[in-house]
Amino acid sequence: MAAAAHRARLRSRAAPLLAVVLLAVLALTALLRASRHDFVPQPSRAALAGGGGIAQRKILLDPDFTPRLPRQSALSASLSRRNALPPRNAGGRFGRLPDGHLKIVLYVHNRPRYLRLVVDSLSRVDGIGEALLIVSHDGYFPEMDEIVQSITFCQVKQIFAPYSPHLFPDAFPGVSPGDCQGKDKAAEKNCRGEPDQYGNHRSPRIVSLKHHWWWMMNTVWDGLEETREFDGHILFIEEDHYIFPNAYRNAQLLVDLKPNKCPQCYAINLAPSDVKAKGEGWESLIAEKMGNIGYAFNRTVWRKIHAKAKQFCTFDEYNWDITMWATVYPSFGSPVYSLRGPRRSAAHFGKCGLHQGQGSSNVCVDNGDAAVQLDAIDKVPNIEANWPVHIIQRQEGYQAGFKGWGGWGDKTRQGNPPPLNCLGDALGA
Repeated sequence: MAAAAHRARLRSRAAPLLAVVLLAVLALTALLRASRHDFVPQPSRAALAGGGGIAQRKILLDPDFTPRLPRQSALSASLSRRNALPPRNAGGRFGRLPDGHLKIVLYVHNRPRYLRLVVDSLSRVDGIGEALLIVSHDGYFPEMDEIVQSITFCQVKQIFAPYSPHLFPDAFPGVSPGDCQGKDKAAEKNCRGEPDQYGNHRSPRIVSLKHHWWWMMNTVWDGLEETREFDGHILFIEEDHYIFPNAYRNAQLLVDLKPNKCPQCYAINLAPSDVKAKGEGWESLIAEKMGNIGYAFNRTVWRKIHAKAKQFCTFDEYNWDITMWATVYPSFGSPVYSLRGPRRSAAHFGKCGLHQGQGSSNVCVDNGDAAVQLDAIDKVPNIEANWPVHIIQRQEGYQAGFKGWGGWGDKTRQGNPPPLNCLGDALGA
């Protein structure tokens, strides 16, 4: 009798507690449901440094934004179809990419002499046969296409930005009749366009630099069958980056070491952020500002970058890298470090830039023949796992507060953000 009374007292005491717990669970569930569409989880240090397996896959877009794209030309439509083709050389010894492999993205415009040097350097890279090489083209140029088609040393896939202004020479997003040019005054010239902060109107060959990079990033991470489920590191290089024989193995070493050696690092780099530097030669790893030569990061970092799409797409600066340094990275709230070795494994060469060479009358003629002097140590992996990490805390170069070099101020065309549909690229446009 006493035991039954004791159990009854316990039940009467437990009932209010159970009710409180149940109400708390229901409230938390409602809160999560209400917020799941606009909550962007902040990545942990482990996620930044590791493989990115917990990366959020859903792309968060402004629901009020509707992209408006120009009509595709026949060439643009044909290149879009080529984007869906599977990689070449995917059979035989390149049939299965091993665990721990890196994917490499080479983005190019129209500097064939440079591209031949880069492809030749890639052919000599130890481990290149393990990689998928994605070549992203800004425009279509037959000689560039032929060079890429000749690659036989790894799997290779080509993608073409379908709305590159270089595909639309006489219509938007190229230059169309009635566009303001240079420092034209719209009211005086009766032309269309909105100038940048320096009074200059949109120049398609200039805005294409940044637009192609953003399209490429969205496409590679979220638009391609070959990469949209890949959470590892993707290595990005350009057509004027000479790649050393040890680059691939060094990159793999840095990716493996980053979680423990530099968990606060967002990326790895094959070269110092100072493009003229060859490295310190120390017996130490280096953590510094992310450079633009041979950089690699994972999907977690891409999601963090993508969440800053509005900052990227509205900052009046035509260079993608300066935009990142001056407005995107500072918005992360802490220094954005990248891990690299004490000697470079890639190098910038040549003098032709800013999309020279897109027309027959002004083809870039620099051969890049002063490219790179390789030492024996540059031909083998030269990073040691037991090295300490030297952190360069002073971040030189462009900082938060820099107002930009302009070239990216036209908000009037097609009702889109400047200069075409930058935010819309997140939709796979």
